[in-house]
Amino acid sequence: MKRIILLCCGLLLSLSTITAQTETYTVDNQAYELKTDVEGPITLLWNIFSQEYRYFVKKGTTITELTNTKEGKKYQEEYKKQLQELTGDVTMNTDKVKLTLASLRRFFNAYNKQVDSSYKENSFLTNMEYRLGTFVGITNSVFVDNPDNISNFQFGFDFELYDATALPSHSIVFQFKQTLSSDEFDYSASQLSINHRFKFIKTPIYQIYLNTKLATFTSAKRTTEIVGSDFIEIVEDSGSNLQGPLIFGLGADIKLGKGYLSLNYNDAYSFIIDDNGEFPVDLTIGYRFVL
Repeated sequence: MKRIILLCCGLLLSLSTITAQTETYTVDNQAYELKTDVEGPITLLWNIFSQEYRYFVKKGTTITELTNTKEGKKYQEEYKKQLQELTGDVTMNTDKVKLTLASLRRFFNAYNKQVDSSYKENSFLTNMEYRLGTFVGITNSVFVDNPDNISNFQFGFDFELYDATALPSHSIVFQFKQTLSSDEFDYSASQLSINHRFKFIKTPIYQIYLNTKLATFTSAKRTTEIVGSDFIEIVEDSGSNLQGPLIFGLGADIKLGKGYLSLNYNDAYSFIIDDNGEFPVDLTIGYRFVL
């Protein structure tokens, strides 16, 4: 579970890199497009230049770049002395501060809370919400051969990470889905997927979103009956695959009790995978608990 949470946080951080607004700042007579991560008595600014993370401190009207030069095989860690000087009005320990976004974020928030009793943390991933959901439904498995267009029963669960402050329109979801075989269509599949949800309508009562499957691992089994003039042959096929299918669907979460009633129309269209020509039927209903 810890690895899943870390991976999800990494995905959300990637989204923040894409969606965060930048502003132009002048530092040592050079203009930089910088993102704000922490805003307060001291503000943490950053961006990536030539595949290198660079961090800046804004205090008052002065902006200082944090440096960590290397002599031989040893880093000099000048940024620790810089931070010590910038926060010298209170007692702050910079010994364990690393030149990373997460470590700097903790340090900046700690300082801002010391000098401003009304300060509230406003950096990325400070208001994470975790949702665990279960669902049931039907699917006609539109991305596999289904000659008679039969719909089978499906069920599963998902784990969602969502930050209403930092990325109110985005979330990352890990999902497991099991499709059961039937007498009419003897096809079963177990699927793990990573999904991105873009919440384009948000109210206190409901949220409507576009769901995009970014990656899937599917293990499937199928039994086909071949009938000849004087024979019947049973063919069993099984296999698994890992894909980046970009499959789109729609969903809605409706506030109900302490969680959300979830309605989804899944696997409606893919730019990558060809469907079988039938109209997609993949409907689920479920409930998400806020952890």
